[in-house]
Amino acid sequence: MIDRDAVRDSAKYLRQVRPIDPEELADYVEGGAHPAVVKQTLREEAFDLGLREREDGTFVPVEDDPAPLPGWGPEAFPEAYAFGVEDLLIGEFGANWHRGDSGGDLRAAVRRLKEDYYFQNDVEYDRVAALGYAIYHLPDYYAAVGYVLDDLAENGLLDRRLRVLDVGAGVGGPALGLHDYLPDDAVVEYHAVEPSAAADVLEALLDEADRNFRPTVHRETAESFLGLEGNDDDGPATEPFDLVLFGNVLSELAEPVPVVEAALDALAADGSVVALAPADLNTATGLREIERAVTPPDAGTSVYSPTLRLWPDAVPSDRGWSFDVRPDLEVPPFQRRLDEAADRDPGEAPGEFVNVDVQFAYSILRPDGQRRVDVTASPERHMPLAAADEHVTDRVNALWVKLSHDLSDGGNRLFKVGDGSEDLEQYAVLTRETELNRALREAEYGAVLSVENALVLWNDDEGAHNHVVDDETVVDLVAP
Repeated sequence: MIDRDAVRDSAKYLRQVRPIDPEELADYVEGGAHPAVVKQTLREEAFDLGLREREDGTFVPVEDDPAPLPGWGPEAFPEAYAFGVEDLLIGEFGANWHRGDSGGDLRAAVRRLKEDYYFQNDVEYDRVAALGYAIYHLPDYYAAVGYVLDDLAENGLLDRRLRVLDVGAGVGGPALGLHDYLPDDAVVEYHAVEPSAAADVLEALLDEADRNFRPTVHRETAESFLGLEGNDDDGPATEPFDLVLFGNVLSELAEPVPVVEAALDALAADGSVVALAPADLNTATGLREIERAVTPPDAGTSVYSPTLRLWPDAVPSDRGWSFDVRPDLEVPPFQRRLDEAADRDPGEAPGEFVNVDVQFAYSILRPDGQRRVDVTASPERHMPLAAADEHVTDRVNALWVKLSHDLSDGGNRLFKVGDGSEDLEQYAVLTRETELNRALREAEYGAVLSVENALVLWNDDEGAHNHVVDDETVVDLVAP
């Protein structure tokens, strides 16, 4: 057995001098050691030592600078991962996996998954369901996570050395997105919690990961791993996590709030919980309910983004249906094959098994109270949205977070807005765009806007307030 302490001590010394060569380091170990054993030991200790392995097999220190914004905006699901999915399908069903009984079983699995999500049924993943899930959801989940990570990276809150917990990792969409989002010189200790057959797909796709993205898959429930089932042996790793991901899984948990609270407890003091959900009404509003349950004013946990609380001690209680929309992906070849092989009635349009829309709800939570933008509304200058009912037919000044893209179906542009105080749905209606208010249309999802002279009206059909932005209204971008 190798003397691990000797390897660690020698590595700590040599890292200050030159790249660490396992062959050289073997000479420092008393009694000698095979270089291959030293290399494997260094790989296992690299995260704690702050080392990354280079292509030439030597190890160098990880840079202290945070991960930069990578300009995330994938146009297609990466070819290497697409080949990985097809290899799994061919290995399971043969070259004609998309035809015959296997194609029918996969299409039935996709239909069943969509139906279960829509009706909020319990979702179960056997081998066929996991592969169907990969075909239909892997590409858009891959893309979505990078857009969410931008919120952290823009403030330098993603380190190059990360300990990550991916709860309900599924077939690996968020994991692969995180892997590609981070720079090549990042080192990641990645822990996935996935009890279902989806873990088989996840492990196979993670074989494509960089040598410094080191995965461990825990085939158990989130409740077990986070110590919520009373088994002390199944608690999380002793070291805190820098990032905990919940990628489209919270709606599948029987009691998601205790799980999120346990994840917050497992975070480093400056860590983040990142939760994503599909954009549909049930899952997106369910995510907001969880977010609000774990962030009461006295909890210390802040909503970092996107639904910023602009009024201290306020908590929103509206329906909270809010989601981001990003450019569609190209249709992956495995989706096209499955869709083209489907039997259809005459005149029935194709596309039932194609899913390239990148639409998602998300929430980032932090235990240190930090928010993406440190902006607070002023009672002397702004009307809280909770008070909108008292100002119907008045023109008011306000501070908003833009919480949707254009929701109109023709006609005046319509945007959901919030400030963290709202108890009913609030919408900004752009009836006449000018140079002084065009920021409402141009601002990105999650931007903070200062508004002067908006007209508050009651929308009886929707049971909501409309804030009319016209040629008398000024809208300025406070924070993008």
